[in-house]
Amino acid sequence: MANSKRSLFIKRRLRVRNKLRAVNAGRMRLSVHRSNKNISAQLIDDVNGVTVASASSLEKDLGLVGKNNVEAAKKIGETIAERAKKAGVEEAYFDRGGFLFHGKIKAVADGAREGGLKI
Repeated sequence: MANSKRSLFIKRRLRVRNKLRAVNAGRMRLSVHRSNKNISAQLIDDVNGVTVASASSLEKDLGLVGKNNVEAAKKIGETIAERAKKAGVEEAYFDRGGFLFHGKIKAVADGAREGGLKI
């Protein structure tokens, strides 16, 4: 029986996360999630198990509600970098999850780099 798209996505997400975790021990994780309607990013401290900062296209003050395009993704990346600096975080590793590093996911990473976060 063939694997479903969801199970393949979960396997890919765990494979990516475990490889990154082995290489980047001690750094915060910038995790990105993309749905059909929205995009969000979280800066996670895996040692303490807490979310340090987050940004989403669902936030009304960003003016991106319901937008899921490359421009919105770049703004999310810049916002998460700004919030990370306020929290005292200078560098993190980029966890793309099960998504390809292309399009909106790449735009989040580029926006975070332009915002001053070292990825």
